[in-house]
Amino acid sequence: MPSTEISLRTSTIADLAVVDALLSRAYPKLLKAHYPPSVLVTALPLISRAQPVLLQSGTYYVAEVEGHGIVGAGGWTRDRGSRHLGHIRHVVSDDRFQRRGIARALIRHTLNAAQAQAITEMECWSTLTAEPFYAALGFVSEGPMEITLRPGIGFPSVRMRMALPAARRRS
Repeated sequence: MPSTEISLRTSTIADLAVVDALLSRAYPKLLKAHYPPSVLVTALPLISRAQPVLLQSGTYYVAEVEGHGIVGAGGWTRDRGSRHLGHIRHVVSDDRFQRRGIARALIRHTLNAAQAQAITEMECWSTLTAEPFYAALGFVSEGPMEITLRPGIGFPSVRMRMALPAARRRS
């Protein structure tokens, strides 16, 4: 497999259509093995849409590969109730570029950026599909959960956490 040179940058609203297309194309393929069709038929239209506010947040990133454009996206947001808790948000990598380090690079970048903003703990509501990936990065499962996407529409997930060391102060 040829090496993949990954470039990361902060997303902008101009990335909306491309990230939207990536989510719409990749999520059905990536989630198919771990979710029954009855769950995917109701959940996919809700979870495979790019979120404009997130893309403009300054804490959401895209991964690009020369000649292929955006092949991954993901980021974090600060918890509303705890200034030291962050949440991994809407991570996706192109299903045609699996196992090339794209999601890993995005998560590492995300964790470093969050740590620089005094986040000391990161929470992730992982898909069943991504649980082993997050565990390999050091996230610890706190058990199953169901995310309510809309009244009557739930999405089985796994709550995971990771402690981040306090960022060193620059002298």
